[in-house]
Amino acid sequence: MGTVSLPPLSREQEELFRLIEDTREHVFVTGRAGTGKSTLLQHLAWNTEKQIAVCAPTGVAALNVEGQTIHSLFRLPIGLIADSELEQPEPARKIMNAIDTLVIDEISMVNADVMDAIDRSLRQARRRRSEPFGGVQIVMFGDPYQLSPVPPRGDERRYIDDHYRSFWFFDAQVWAGPRPDGGAVRSDGLLDLGRVGAPLHIRELREIHRQADDGFKAMLNAVRYGVVTADIAGQLNAAGARPVPEPVDGEPPIITLATRNDIVNRINQRHLDALAGPVQTARADISGDFGRGETGYPADSELQLKVGAQVMFLRNDIGHGGDGPRWVNGSIGTVTRIAGGTVRVELDGEEHDVEPAVWERFRYAYDPATRKLSRDIVAEFTQFPLRLAWAVTIHKSQGKTYERAVIDLGSGAFAPGQTYVALSRLTSLDGLYLTRPLRPSDILVDADVRRFMAGVRASGF
Repeated sequence: MGTVSLPPLSREQEELFRLIEDTREHVFVTGRAGTGKSTLLQHLAWNTEKQIAVCAPTGVAALNVEGQTIHSLFRLPIGLIADSELEQPEPARKIMNAIDTLVIDEISMVNADVMDAIDRSLRQARRRRSEPFGGVQIVMFGDPYQLSPVPPRGDERRYIDDHYRSFWFFDAQVWAGPRPDGGAVRSDGLLDLGRVGAPLHIRELREIHRQADDGFKAMLNAVRYGVVTADIAGQLNAAGARPVPEPVDGEPPIITLATRNDIVNRINQRHLDALAGPVQTARADISGDFGRGETGYPADSELQLKVGAQVMFLRNDIGHGGDGPRWVNGSIGTVTRIAGGTVRVELDGEEHDVEPAVWERFRYAYDPATRKLSRDIVAEFTQFPLRLAWAVTIHKSQGKTYERAVIDLGSGAFAPGQTYVALSRLTSLDGLYLTRPLRPSDILVDADVRRFMAGVRASGF
């Protein structure tokens, strides 16, 4: 993977890395926002001695971890996979036979039938049909309280309802098969975690690195689990019920986190139009097979900027010498100059010349000479790693950290975890601004996640 410097692992991250590296156990790494799941994943990818393949459910998520999408890696058909015959070209079989450990990021977005299709694909390709995942170690990263899979509809929904307890990855049949001792699922209906067909070790990172205030951490935890009391709601609403201040030099910029794309686009366009001077457009250079249009791109294919525009960086500063990275994914600054193939951005009182960045789409291949996996570049997307950032959707704020933000829930949160994701982007309660008070209906927790995680806690993980 890349050459960006990472912070050293904490003790709990190091212990979890050793569990993954030193055993063949299947591991689900979860944890609250800001506990360093991405840091651990990157450390694993760069430091493991195993042959690993890294994948994710969407194109953008795969780009973020410099991996491949699940469907392209396993050559899975689009839509419900069910029990259809899996076609496996010889190159795909060779790749699957070379994998020691499969790492899946954003696992909470993976449907149960896709999880089972991964299991079937590996058993079939490796000719080890009686062994879960054909003997490959599975390591999954994600937080079910934040991102959820796209619910199936119509006939697909009816199939899922007939064959699965829910469409979440943790209810895949590979985890809920007969126990080796002939037993079954526990009488209370919860999975007997660690003792079912494919034993799953669930480890929750608990040390939060994003927030320092224990009181704010407790409030976020209440929102995460859907147990917000009137007192907690009152504290959040009182803190956020302030007019948004005008920008002041030297103070952290303020970004709006909104539920819908149209709200975000309207806010960004209004602010851009209000700036003096001409709009300048940077067009991306796209080569190879880079996916299906804008939704698969890591940045705007046509980036419109003006001097004075508030922008957010879309990736970490890579390859810069000196005292460390000048910016990280999510840093917010202001454009001060556009000329000579660079964009100058003021960030924390310092100006930096930003050049176009290259995102590479990879595809795994098997090298018969070395008997190892290789990653081949099959497409490139070159663009300034910037996005207009007076506003961003809550979904696209995943993984980012902000000192100050306006949270605009509009007519209401419409997805489980949405309010938690928005609030947990902030480093402290002092940076919270609300366009309206939070309502009980904004605190949504998926019932299946609540049931699964209650089983995790009851099992002592």
